[in-house]
Amino acid sequence: MAATDPVDRIDTSSTSAGLTIGVYAYEHTQPLLDGRVATVAPDGRPVAYETAPLASDIFRNTVEGRYDLAEYGLTYFLRTFDLDDSPFLALPIFPNRNFRHSAMFVNPAAGIEKPQDLAGKTIGEFALYGSDPGVWLKGILADEYGLRPEQSRWIIGGTNHPIPAFDWIPQPVPDGVDVRHAADGQRLGAMLESGEIDALLSVDVPRAVLDGSPKVARLFPDHQSVERDYYRRTGIFPQMHIVAIRRELASEPGLVRAVYQAFCEAKGLVQQKYRDDAVKQHMSVVTPWFSALFEQNRRLLGEDWWPYGVGANRKAINTFLRYHHEQGLSKRLLTCEDIFVSELLDT
Repeated sequence: MAATDPVDRIDTSSTSAGLTIGVYAYEHTQPLLDGRVATVAPDGRPVAYETAPLASDIFRNTVEGRYDLAEYGLTYFLRTFDLDDSPFLALPIFPNRNFRHSAMFVNPAAGIEKPQDLAGKTIGEFALYGSDPGVWLKGILADEYGLRPEQSRWIIGGTNHPIPAFDWIPQPVPDGVDVRHAADGQRLGAMLESGEIDALLSVDVPRAVLDGSPKVARLFPDHQSVERDYYRRTGIFPQMHIVAIRRELASEPGLVRAVYQAFCEAKGLVQQKYRDDAVKQHMSVVTPWFSALFEQNRRLLGEDWWPYGVGANRKAINTFLRYHHEQGLSKRLLTCEDIFVSELLDT
């Protein structure tokens, strides 16, 4: 996961007097990257968007000061609040979100049939201890199944490719939790298949699963049903990333509102296309039976199934903030008022 990979600059105009925003190329951010939705700072400064091959590249570039605003992992962002001079505030824009019951994989030979069976087991975790999906799933396992992170041993690394430790962000590990990084060259997916670890919490699907190996399975085989039930009961569609802004820019009149509205417009264009294409059974989409899935999701999640703003996301964000604190990754329990720019608390 090389942070030295060249950044793909979308807007080649000079940004010396403008603003630069880093964001991954999702379908709902593509209108920003290709110029269909323009962003202009209230004082007339140009705004250029950049992307990179991996979201973690954007995160590291953010730490190193390349961007004025950027997509940033929630845990990466929250860890900065324990620094003496926290550099960022958040905009309630959530470029990346995903249900996470599907992120836990097990080796069936380890005798793990239910979440409680993870107690006493060795679990791999992708990228860092307390990754965004890791915080969510550990919190859910604690809330709903009584399983605490300190009941297991943790090995950090890459799933299908070795990755070094992310030494460019704080790495808090609470007392009583056994955590180590995988050795050079080790891949957590291969370690799971061989039985060297018992389970794996990973945003990346292990290659063994994609190849149909019987030696790796999901903890929740029918994870979609479990995740849909979770949403029906809680109303939570877990967020992974926010958009961070440097504190010295956050108070500039109208700036955060202009950026927020641009992201909302870009997302709205994509959502409206899905609604419009339902008339033609989404014939532009290569996936069979997609229209049925779209309608099922629309009934469950509503017309704005990927909401931005504080109001629609407050419960979920407060839940993540609680998990982050309970897991020893934040020294104090933060609130939405602590982390979001005040100008957008009304969204």
